[in-house]
Amino acid sequence: MRAGPAVVTTPRRAARAAAVVAGLALALAGCTATEPGDVGATDAPSAEAAATSAPAAAPATCTDLTQSYAPGESGADVEGNASVRRIRDRGALIVGVSADTLLMGSRNPITGAIEGFDVDMAAAVSTAIFGDPDHLQFRVITSGQRLDVLKRHEVDLVARAFSITCDRWTEIAFSAEYFHAGQKVLVPLDSDARDIDDLDGMRVCAPEGTTTIARLADYPGIEAVGAQTHTGCLVLFQQGKVDAITGDDTILAGFAAQDPYAKVIGKAISDEPYGIGVAADDVELVRFVNAVLDEVKADGRWAASYERWLGALGDAPEPPESVYGRTARGGSS
Repeated sequence: MRAGPAVVTTPRRAARAAAVVAGLALALAGCTATEPGDVGATDAPSAEAAATSAPAAAPATCTDLTQSYAPGESGADVEGNASVRRIRDRGALIVGVSADTLLMGSRNPITGAIEGFDVDMAAAVSTAIFGDPDHLQFRVITSGQRLDVLKRHEVDLVARAFSITCDRWTEIAFSAEYFHAGQKVLVPLDSDARDIDDLDGMRVCAPEGTTTIARLADYPGIEAVGAQTHTGCLVLFQQGKVDAITGDDTILAGFAAQDPYAKVIGKAISDEPYGIGVAADDVELVRFVNAVLDEVKADGRWAASYERWLGALGDAPEPPESVYGRTARGGSS
């Protein structure tokens, strides 16, 4: 393993060191899940309560990994969906989110509210159930916890830059795709690197337990460095302990906005379709979420959220098309 770099004080390093305070503040904010609006595991639905008569998710075929379950006849109507009525009767929609992914899901340092594009999608589901977005309860989780909190029924949904993959379909279910991202690289502003192939011999950080860090194995010249969260990677980057960060372009755009001494380079090395995660045995909830997302894509709310949070990536594209036809165990499509 290559030895750590010597610490040399330069004007750029001094300025970046000052920015560490902001990164640490976000990291600490992301660790708290007990403030108003946040919940811990004890507040979440039990596995018994989460089980419904709905058929369980079918094994993934990978003919189209973004294929989800079509909305039911009742669409986004609460009364026609037993899973959603149970959430309404409880009084809150419990969602696993990030609190430190700027632009997607992060805690506003002034108001304390968790906000971003992912949060807007969760708020739309809350509005469909309760008539307003104020019945959301957040469970702040890391990337590596996304599958487990769903499999243990500790949350109803996960909206956390969650890439749909065939392997994940074998453990949980996903909504239709609501955003299409791609993995890129963040480097210092004065770096000569143009893409990931220029990073041989360098240390590149990514969150542990993610497809992002696993993909670094395709680049044997790179030394992969794991951190608990993307913000953990940012702190290491600003301290000079890693040379670059890799992640979805949505996440890196937030880092570039936060650190004026960093830039995003290269073409995307992956396709990252984002979906909202749902427990595998709650197909009826997936159908309801898909009906809500279809409405959000069609009525302008998706484009408005994109412009607010992700405008730095360019003009709002067309929302990803919802692909349906996945069949649940028991034969319902």
